Amino acid sequence: MMKHLAVTLALALSTPTLADTIIVQSTTSTKNSGLYDYLLPILQQDTGLRVNVVAVGTGQAIKNAMRCDGDVLLVHAKAAEEKFVAEGYGDYRHDLMYNDFVIVGPADDPAQVSGARDAIDALLRIKQADAKFASRGDDSGTHKKELALWQEAGIDPVQGSGQWYLETGSGMGATLNTGVGLNAYVLTDRATWITFANKQDATILFEGDPTLFNQYGVIPVSKDRCPSVNRDGAETFTRWLLSDTGQAAIADYRVDGKQLFFPNAD
Repeated sequence: MMKHLAVTLALALSTPTLADTIIVQSTTSTKNSGLYDYLLPILQQDTGLRVNVVAVGTGQAIKNAMRCDGDVLLVHAKAAEEKFVAEGYGDYRHDLMYNDFVIVGPADDPAQVSGARDAIDALLRIKQADAKFASRGDDSGTHKKELALWQEAGIDPVQGSGQWYLETGSGMGATLNTGVGLNAYVLTDRATWITFANKQDATILFEGDPTLFNQYGVIPVSKDRCPSVNRDGAETFTRWLLSDTGQAAIADYRVDGKQLFFPNAD
């Protein structure tokens, strides 16, 4: 009997409570890049907090958080994030880290994207060459950036949907697979590209334009809007990421010797 009680007590002490656990509604790139696999054990060791990540496109992550299905939002569409906070769904928003977007495509580069002056010129060359372009088409942060670039170029790519413009409605990995398989151009975040395993002869053809800057933000969900939110856990998670320790951990994460995210907490 005493042995049974001891085992029960040990299990109770080792099992996390709801207060020790949070849900993070997240963009896919932070998950697919392996960043969470690296960061979360360090965070748990420092704080005791366990984190469950729901990785979807930024638009869907924001919708999920608005439905109170999460304690923290970690995404990359600053205008949408600021709107989320302004409408009372988030307590505050902080810049967390950044990387950039790149345009990848077949090595023979039929649209001569590698010679483009800037990102807008790159898209114009793709359209003028009637080359294929694979889009996530899923309201993710990457998709939002892509549409903003097309708009600036004065092109409505949806008019070419199913012809040269291929909307996958899927995540970045699946869209890259489509692009590689069909010799199409793709706009992707650099972190996902670095960790993507099915590159074949596809390569980065355009990079370095300041308009391809990719900022990530972190937002604790408001307890006023969502009474079920684990406010203490959300605050612990957010403050750790913004701390010197969290920022250093983000900077330390590398794949094949390459740094994927660059901390810039404000």
